[in-house]
Amino acid sequence: MTPVMTAVEVMELIPNRYPIYYIDYVDELEPGNRILATKNVTINEDFFNGHFPGNPVMPGVLILEALAQAGSVLILKTEQFFGKTAYIGGIDKAKFRKKVVPGDVLKLEFIITKIKGQVGTADATAYVEGKKIAECQFTFIVGKEDRQK
Repeated sequence: MTPVMTAVEVMELIPNRYPIYYIDYVDELEPGNRILATKNVTINEDFFNGHFPGNPVMPGVLILEALAQAGSVLILKTEQFFGKTAYIGGIDKAKFRKKVVPGDVLKLEFIITKIKGQVGTADATAYVEGKKIAECQFTFIVGKEDRQK
């Protein structure tokens, strides 16, 4: 499948950069509704140096961050939010079902459930090999001012 957005195109939208940038490409995008993005997890990830030596596991909070970054792409591709910055306003009902390790291909799904003004909610799920490994509900806030590049 050909990506609908490359990492370079994603970086034109969101402010995140190495070492806290987690989107390799976008598989599917329905602006205002849903996104499916991919993060290829490699042993070269900086966080594996300390989490955990000899037993590398992607920290759950970084799985949530990857989901939030996918969500930011979706939000900022929604017409009323072009050129803005999306922020996490809250995370509810976070659950982790399986560890993520080097070699895993993390699929990140973010579905907007409600938008009112600059605030919205979404359901987010991370998958590895089609199996749900993490999920949560996000509240997001979109800044009113244009993003500085």
